Amino acid sequence: MKIDKAPSMADVICDLRIRKIKSTFFDQMDILINWRLLTNIINKYYTKGNSAVGTPSYDGLLLFKMSLLQTWYGLSDYEVEDRINDSISFSKFCGLTLEQSAPDHSTLSRFRSIMTRNNAYEKLLKELNKQLSKHNIKKKVELL
Repeated sequence: MKIDKAPSMADVICDLRIRKIKSTFFDQMDILINWRLLTNIINKYYTKGNSAVGTPSYDGLLLFKMSLLQTWYGLSDYEVEDRINDSISFSKFCGLTLEQSAPDHSTLSRFRSIMTRNNAYEKLLKELNKQLSKHNIKKKVELL
């Protein structure tokens, strides 16, 4: 799924609300983490194509960020889908616009299966923790 970065009408209408959201943990993570390096790892193991009905697959980084949200907030696949669809800060962290909904729980489960089968999470977490360590953040990220 291609994520359009141009602001939509809904983004413009909600801009005031978005500006009022404090600089959160998500903003800090976006500053500290070079997501491109993680995307490179994801792309080695998760090949985007088209679904059975021909729609483009979701971006691997979006699905990995959903996995991180699950870990940080102790959420199930169903719960993280719901929170992303309900929370501006969660959807913004994942790179979704207000018109876009989160991938469903089964998409996240399939992504996790692919990444686990290929031992990709180990590589992703090693890179993520290495980057955090460079910023003197000692707490390691581990997925549920």
